[in-house]
Amino acid sequence: MAVVHHTTLEPGKLELLTTWLPTREWFTGTTPHLRKAGGFRLDDPAGDVGIEHMLVVDTADSRQPVYHVPMTYRGAPLPGADAALIGTSEHGVLGTRWIYDAAHDPVALAQMAALLAGRAVAQDQNRSDTPAGTVEVSVADPESPKAVRVNRIPSPTAVSAPGWVRVGWTDPDGAPGAGVVLEVTVH
Repeated sequence: MAVVHHTTLEPGKLELLTTWLPTREWFTGTTPHLRKAGGFRLDDPAGDVGIEHMLVVDTADSRQPVYHVPMTYRGAPLPGADAALIGTSEHGVLGTRWIYDAAHDPVALAQMAALLAGRAVAQDQNRSDTPAGTVEVSVADPESPKAVRVNRIPSPTAVSAPGWVRVGWTDPDGAPGAGVVLEVTVH
């Protein structure tokens, strides 16, 4: 199990995402003001890569859209993944971290497929060795999760996916919300 370090990260995740999100084609706003709304972690079996699925709400947009941003944290650059780099940050315990869009990181994609196949457990974002209480998984046949779709804007339901992950969050007014963030795609 990965250890959650309660320390500093400079620049912080929300700061990096405020710059990065407007460069994404799926972002619907202009200049975001982000608040963390929820999420979960996945453990890398090798213990080398941090994997976090963060849900953020853009309070600058009157619609207050929620975005699903999966990220990986690495101690060195991921070869060939420059286009997926969100940024670098200084971690108070681990030093420089290269932060990537996890939808393009092979370690994260393998763990997303493992979650959808029932071989991994979603972990709490803030506590080590604690399953996430806001995550519901509809497990797919282990042979089917070969391709995973990352829903950047959580979907209210999984229309026809054989497996999915739904995550709960809290909006800026304190109201609960939930949506499907990962789905098995069938080819």
